[in-house]
Amino acid sequence: MNPYVLTILLSSLGLGTTLTFASSHWLLAWMGLEINTLAIIPLMAQQHHPRAVEAATKYFLTQATAAAMILFAATTNAWLMGEWTINDMSHPIASSMTIAALALKIGLAPMHFWLPEVLQGLNLVTGLILSTWQKLAPLALIIQVAPAINPLILTLLGLLSALVGGWGGLNQTQVRKMLAYSSIAHMGWMVVISQYAPHLTVLALAMYVFMTSTAFLSLKMTSATTISAVTAMWSKTPILVSTTALALLSLGGLPPLTGFMAKWLILQEMAKQQLPLTATIMALAALLSLYFYLRLCYAMALTISPSTTNATAPWRAQSTHSVITLSFFTVVTLGLLPITPAVIALIA
Repeated sequence: MNPYVLTILLSSLGLGTTLTFASSHWLLAWMGLEINTLAIIPLMAQQHHPRAVEAATKYFLTQATAAAMILFAATTNAWLMGEWTINDMSHPIASSMTIAALALKIGLAPMHFWLPEVLQGLNLVTGLILSTWQKLAPLALIIQVAPAINPLILTLLGLLSALVGGWGGLNQTQVRKMLAYSSIAHMGWMVVISQYAPHLTVLALAMYVFMTSTAFLSLKMTSATTISAVTAMWSKTPILVSTTALALLSLGGLPPLTGFMAKWLILQEMAKQQLPLTATIMALAALLSLYFYLRLCYAMALTISPSTTNATAPWRAQSTHSVITLSFFTVVTLGLLPITPAVIALIA
């Protein structure tokens, strides 16, 4: 892709998210979401492969539907209540439509069916943008409208997403689909706590962005997109295999890795809010997700690829990938748990 076009598209992604963050009016928020959608579609279809074009088409139709629902909900609220402000989404019909549209935007269950199929058709870099940056603006809107939503709706959406994200990833062989179901599960954790402790939603989102970036960039380094390809990672980058396995375990929420921080604090807050059953189901759903992360770790670190190569050992060749970004995300993913009190003090 032409570097000038790429710069315009990436700038538009930043502009759309910033516009949604900064807006208090539904029309401006909707405009930011639309700029985001239109900017990422050319990045999705840049390979000119039928699978990529199919993914871009599915994504466009899904996001257009969600955007139309948001606009209709905002108009309904303005008609019934006379308010266009995001924080004044007070009518139950308008607020319910809004949360359904935003759930469709970020792929919450039961509106999640598009996400694994779309992510499977993308390359790893575009998939990383879809899994991280594209979640920011809708989640910011969810946090703002959460006080006006019936708590039962958000709790059910979060529980269902955590369970679907765990069950859906169990029988996958494509790593991108596993990461898509991982995204669904993590979004469930963020949504279920958004009405009680919004700062924990922000913390969980930040940790998710770091961990997912580590996973995608590690896979990009070795071009591994299936479990069978992951088994050959040891012959290309032996050191990277250990850090990638730890990053996947961090996504699963195992202590003493960073991913445990958000889950631990969310479960603690649920216990404080007198929601022991919800906390128990969420913890059990995390075990489902942990199973397929362990599957990947087993394939990556404890098996040997059945096919051997007669070419020069890959680790002796000069790598053309930049490792600075990957190194930063890996360090954060593996070592942030000990400074949890400082992080909490910073965001609270």
